[in-house]
Amino acid sequence: MNSYKISVRGIDFIKNEEGCKLKAYRDQVGVPTIGIGHTGPDVFMGKTITSAEALRLLDSDLDRFEACVNKCVTQPLTQQMFDACVSFAFNAGEGAFRGSTLLKVINKNPRDPDIRKQFNRWVFGTRNGEKVKLPVLVARREREANLYFS
Repeated sequence: MNSYKISVRGIDFIKNEEGCKLKAYRDQVGVPTIGIGHTGPDVFMGKTITSAEALRLLDSDLDRFEACVNKCVTQPLTQQMFDACVSFAFNAGEGAFRGSTLLKVINKNPRDPDIRKQFNRWVFGTRNGEKVKLPVLVARREREANLYFS
């Protein structure tokens, strides 16, 4: 198992992508979210937190997603590759990352140009029971792919 840690650049990338909202809100697909992209059973509409709490939640979430990427990726990665994978898992979820063709391609050859296409497959969300392409995810996946190959 790998033992990479997300870099300051990677953390800043995620902070920039997620923003920071101290009052719970519904994300693009209606999931209650708070702080810097934090979701889970502890998030409910009307909840508020402080900036310090948002950073603590982010630290805890990043530990989980770092562990997921370290456990799932079997090939050596550059720091930028690892950071992009953590951002993807943070946004799409651990299960999505574990089951993705993106991960399969990375584990065959982490420099395969097809990886860009695999990032770009993850641009859909479900709204009102219907799968829709979300422009915010199109842009994020492009930025993640650019980070991965930087």
